[in-house]
Amino acid sequence: MDLISILILLAKILIIMFGVLVLGAAMAVLAERRVSGFIQERLGPNRVGPCGILQPFADVAKLMMKEDIVPSKANRFIHDLAPIISISVALSTFAIIPFGNTIELFGRQIKLIIADVDIGILYLLALTSIGVYGVSLAGWSSNNKYSLLGGLRSSAQLISYELSMGLSLIGVIMICGTLRLDQIVLHQTEYFWGVIPKWNIFLQPLGFITFLIASFAETNRLPFDLPEAEPELVGGYHTEYTGMKFGLFFLAEYANVITSSAVTVTLFLGGWHLPFIEHLGLSPLVLSLLQILTFLTKVILLVLFFIIVRWTIPRFRYDQLMRIGWKVMLPIAIVNFLITGIVMLFLL
Repeated sequence: MDLISILILLAKILIIMFGVLVLGAAMAVLAERRVSGFIQERLGPNRVGPCGILQPFADVAKLMMKEDIVPSKANRFIHDLAPIISISVALSTFAIIPFGNTIELFGRQIKLIIADVDIGILYLLALTSIGVYGVSLAGWSSNNKYSLLGGLRSSAQLISYELSMGLSLIGVIMICGTLRLDQIVLHQTEYFWGVIPKWNIFLQPLGFITFLIASFAETNRLPFDLPEAEPELVGGYHTEYTGMKFGLFFLAEYANVITSSAVTVTLFLGGWHLPFIEHLGLSPLVLSLLQILTFLTKVILLVLFFIIVRWTIPRFRYDQLMRIGWKVMLPIAIVNFLITGIVMLFLL
């Protein structure tokens, strides 16, 4: 790899990690508070900056000035490590997501993806498995019964829903014949009868619904936020966290929401593909920029959906959460890929 390629790779990492995830997470926090205010018929943040737009940055500044309090009987090393694991996994997952096809700059064709790996879906599932360690270790290391219960709930919840999430992707892999996310997007740029795009949401509606519900569970969002249920567990796994370590957990949650939305868009909603845009005769640069804008628009709409669901649907009881995971989601995911295999057997 030459120096120019290394610089391009570093530029993509900086743009994605800070421009999209860190800044995007701040904007998601602001959107969460504004949308919740609208749904509850109140104002929401409106003091810091025009229309409250600088409120997330004020929150970060406040968290940085807070004292870092660690319980006297906590495991200090693990207590410090847990939030780092959570945010690292949240940021690393975005490395395999294509946010466009290619773009030509200074005579070079640049792929709009950080890590173009052959086993993208396996990489994705592996990282989501690691993510639970941050929450579980945070609960265990705090030496607090509420935190420990939150960590145990998170572990059980991840096992229950990660299986359904993985099985829901088998149908996509069977149809597209690849584990590479960029190739899955390219497969969705084709059309049925020259009119309807072959997005996987049309080919795999059961897989899409299963994956989306599992994404809510994986990100600990309502109605699946049992690991931090305030009425029962005070604050769950991060009860004993203050300052920027609490801020890292907070940032990781919203980074996970953005990443889950981006993965869902990539696998089921056509990724950066905008129907019929290739027939407009646009220049390659304009086409590439429109693809990036299309991808970002889809992700933003899905993030807003995550937020609206949180403020619309009440939390499940824990027994209901486990029953849905094992008795509803898992059978649906199995039936989905069996039906996919039967259909492909007779059509092909």
